[in-house]
Amino acid sequence: MGIDLPLIWAVIIIFGIMMYVIMDGFDLGIGILFPFMKGSGDRDVMMNTVAPVWDGNETWLVLGGAALFGAFPLAYSVVLSALYLPLIFMLFGLIFRGVAFEFRFKATDEKRHIWDKAFIGGSLVATFFQGVALGAYIDGLPVVDRQYAGGGLDWLTPFSLFCGAALIVAYALLGCTWLIMKTEGVLQKAMHNLARPLTLALLAVIAVVSLWTPLAHGDIAARWFCLPNLFWFLPVPVLVLVTMWGLFRAVASSAHYAPFILTLVLIFLGYSGLGISLWPNIVPPLTSIWDAAAPPQSQGFMLVGALLIIPIILGYTIWSYSVFRGKVNDQAGYH
Repeated sequence: MGIDLPLIWAVIIIFGIMMYVIMDGFDLGIGILFPFMKGSGDRDVMMNTVAPVWDGNETWLVLGGAALFGAFPLAYSVVLSALYLPLIFMLFGLIFRGVAFEFRFKATDEKRHIWDKAFIGGSLVATFFQGVALGAYIDGLPVVDRQYAGGGLDWLTPFSLFCGAALIVAYALLGCTWLIMKTEGVLQKAMHNLARPLTLALLAVIAVVSLWTPLAHGDIAARWFCLPNLFWFLPVPVLVLVTMWGLFRAVASSAHYAPFILTLVLIFLGYSGLGISLWPNIVPPLTSIWDAAAPPQSQGFMLVGALLIIPIILGYTIWSYSVFRGKVNDQAGYH
């Protein structure tokens, strides 16, 4: 029996995207939370919690995009053709967010508000259009003769717009619990207070998306409720409720680390639910990973490089987070 290269590459891409969502999610979440903290000192601390690592977090986005291009060129061409505008808007948001990181700390007090607004706007725009792209992807992308057969604005639907708003809530909670873990004092208490309504809001959007998705997409509903998929999917909503309950308890007890860990569990559960809904299609609703795969020679050649580079990325990521572990306070600077 030969090696299933498309399956291996699908796992690599799934892993890379999950790492990006987790690691850049709390970066973007901090920008989304900026309007809730007016003090310049608090905002300095918020940015300092991710200043040493934020640019490394985006490595996973590059890895996912490059792997998709090389391993599944059909999927790459269709997804980019269908989602060109929301992905461009997302990149503009990431650019503004990145520029704000660098210039805010060097700006004078009179001009710092400009970069605060760029940081907030970039974070909101990048997050919203990531969610929009995800919603449009779930809606499905028509493929005819191995080319995208839809229109340039087919991504603009009520479902995709709601997914954009839902991702803002998810990243805000991720950023909030990250700050609970990384800060102390007044700022940490403010984040504890903010975590409760954000958790309720996330529970609400998860419920809406969970109902809307099968009602609007018959193929996904059939996949959810057929055997044996039902046995794989059934634990997900139960685990979501259990994790939400644990998150409320952790916030109520003013825990430092548990809220962030439990939020990561929620993100993973949502991600796994998405995978169950779409697998094995890499271009919903009909194009599977095997249909979209590059020739085995190309995938095998790339796999050698991936097996070398991914451990290096994991290594320097673990090292950087280890070096900058612990709490951040108003005495910590960024230079």
